[in-house]
Amino acid sequence: MKTFHLTIPELGMIVGTRAMIGAGIAFLLSGHLSLDQRKAVGWTLFLVGAVSSLPLGFELLAKRDEPSLAPGRD
Repeated sequence: MKTFHLTIPELGMIVGTRAMIGAGIAFLLSGHLSLDQRKAVGWTLFLVGAVSSLPLGFELLAKRDEPSLAPGRD
């Protein structure tokens, strides 16, 4: 199993970017705003969340630990 050691602020940034992506998709699919407003808000949230996730993902991959070779650990 691969393990990742994250600080609380790093975890918060990852959760925040995922929430922005989800909120963007929700706005795109909802019917509470006009079509133009939905597209503007939805795509903005989605794209900002997606673009800001890239550097966090690269940082996370750089911090990963190799799998443990200790007996009894998968």
